[in-house]
Amino acid sequence: MIRFGTGGWRAVIGDEFTRENIQKLAKAMAKKMKAEGVAEKGIVIGYDRRFLSKETVYWTCEVMAAEGIRTWFINRSSPTPLIMFYVMKHEFPYGMMVTASHNPSIYNGIKVFTAGGRDANEEQTRDIERYLMQVEEEAEQGTVVERMAYEEALQKGLVIEFNPLNEYIDNIISRIDMEAIRKANLFVAVDPMYGVSLTSLKTILAIARCDMEAIHGEHDTLFGRRMPAPSANTLRDLTTYVVEHNCDLGIATDGDADRLGVIDDNGKFLHPNDILVLLYYYLVRYKGWKGPVVRNIATTHMLDKVAEAFGETCYEVPVGFKHISSKMQETKAIIGGESSGGLTVEGHINGKDGIYAAMLLVEMIAVTGKKLSDIMQDIYDEFGVLKMEERDYRFQQEEKERIHHMLMVEQKLPEIPYEVERVSYMDGCKVYLKNGGWIIARFSGTEPLLRIFCEMPDQKSAAGLCEIFEDFLGLQK
Repeated sequence: MIRFGTGGWRAVIGDEFTRENIQKLAKAMAKKMKAEGVAEKGIVIGYDRRFLSKETVYWTCEVMAAEGIRTWFINRSSPTPLIMFYVMKHEFPYGMMVTASHNPSIYNGIKVFTAGGRDANEEQTRDIERYLMQVEEEAEQGTVVERMAYEEALQKGLVIEFNPLNEYIDNIISRIDMEAIRKANLFVAVDPMYGVSLTSLKTILAIARCDMEAIHGEHDTLFGRRMPAPSANTLRDLTTYVVEHNCDLGIATDGDADRLGVIDDNGKFLHPNDILVLLYYYLVRYKGWKGPVVRNIATTHMLDKVAEAFGETCYEVPVGFKHISSKMQETKAIIGGESSGGLTVEGHINGKDGIYAAMLLVEMIAVTGKKLSDIMQDIYDEFGVLKMEERDYRFQQEEKERIHHMLMVEQKLPEIPYEVERVSYMDGCKVYLKNGGWIIARFSGTEPLLRIFCEMPDQKSAAGLCEIFEDFLGLQK
């Protein structure tokens, strides 16, 4: 049975990610669209550079065409935020993106977007799973999923191949201070991590008169045998390039370009937490924007400090970007994001966009006239420093059940050498400390992992608290 996690449906290619399951999902989406009376409006579908991504779109189009639903197919590998933008701008009821985002190369998956270009929320994904159950029941009774040959669907106008990339790029350009960037004479290094951001970033940076060089821009379904997720380990080549060529900054995006990684002018990897803080600080202090910020439960509390200093509020939500975009809409927040590198800014799209976020950072350097490292130091000087420790643990199913029972059912905690303020079970187990620190243990919604995040005034304390939880839960790194 196909199950949706925090980032859509993701599965190992050839195991659960198969043509049969993909077409069952397409049939379920067709049923849902017909039941809601929106089938005549059609659906937008795009894909990234992963193995079988393009073929997945073909297989989906064949089912949609057999159901009489027109598919608007972005017929070249594209960033996820492009699909979200097009669904929002042209008022489509649904969009789909074939990607497993930052997961290892053996995975692929499908994200579903709803009206307004938003990530499908839990209610929507449960609804899709309900229609999937109907498809499964029909299959058990001998009903096959009907398909129309792709070429026939194309000829009948049930598939429209097109490329709206220029419209998406123009939208970003309209929201960035391009004139300030043109005057700054910046040198930017770009690492798309073998993904789909290079054309967009290259185009925008060229229009802004930036010098730009790229690495890892070719198509490689194995992503250079690395995780297509920006981190200190995966961006070593970018770090080296920035230092050796004296770049103003290095920009990296994950496989489908909805997450951002940054190397500063000193060759230091900026944690996604730092990027979020930098951008919120810039929007409020330098651009004069007013409004709260939204973060997930495993993201830095430095955002809370910055918000409080400017008379604003920082709202906390569960992991899953659908929660962030929903809370932003509810509270009229100006920025929202997560410690895994995804963020969104009010006025653009209702989801993550690594390309737009990257250009905001370039604008920030140009407008302030300061180096990225100096702006980060300004923030440390004003608000202090918090250090985060992150650890991942793999497990067998029986281990997951044991750990879940300890943390979430029995609600047991280890002896913690700090005064506890409160404990939350909103999403995993999060312990808030009176010294401003915190630690959370939660199961990943996209991979078979238990994740522990801890933020404290210094790295040693954060690592030590992680080890206390590690020993208590009987975990092995």
